[in-house]
Amino acid sequence: MKKTVPITTLFLDVGGVLLTNGWDHNARRRAAKHFKLDWDEMEARHSLNFVIYETDKLTLQEYLGWVIFYKKRSFTRAEFWRFMCAQSKPCSEMIELMRQLKVKYGLKIFVLSNEARELNDYRIHKFKLDEFVDVFVSSCLVRLHKPDPAIFRLALDIAVTPAQQIVYIENTPMFVQFADDFGIRGLLHTDYQSTCKKLAALGLNLN
Repeated sequence: MKKTVPITTLFLDVGGVLLTNGWDHNARRRAAKHFKLDWDEMEARHSLNFVIYETDKLTLQEYLGWVIFYKKRSFTRAEFWRFMCAQSKPCSEMIELMRQLKVKYGLKIFVLSNEARELNDYRIHKFKLDEFVDVFVSSCLVRLHKPDPAIFRLALDIAVTPAQQIVYIENTPMFVQFADDFGIRGLLHTDYQSTCKKLAALGLNLN
């Protein structure tokens, strides 16, 4: 009988897995409504800038200057930044699950996420992700942006772990498929309970 290869490492997305998405389409919609912005204009300007913003080629202030404050506003940059931060909420059950699995199985935990520097820093420290995540392969730090295959290659190089010993938990189906192409077991996250069952089937459970 073929021996099952044990899982030693988890690759995790952040938005939609450990936390809510930080600055996604829905968050921007809420911002446009709250600050009475022209949605179409704001979104068009965001679309032209978001990849270079998330790969740290624009600072937060530069991004805001191009996307929001290219004309006089009735609110400040500080007010807008506070609103951006307020969109992030924890997926508490998932965070606790990762903490406990790490302790029980001695897992290495990597984060692979598309995050701009300031939001990345805020979210890591606000929700104490650095207490259980070993390495952050964030787009702003490595200047690579999912779905660029190079970000998966880099994470594999840093992990120094055979791909078959890694599970990647992600809520975007295409990115799960990318992981599969590298021999990493991709796990599509839709909710806490189903993810627990999928992990248990791979030998990772808290029972």
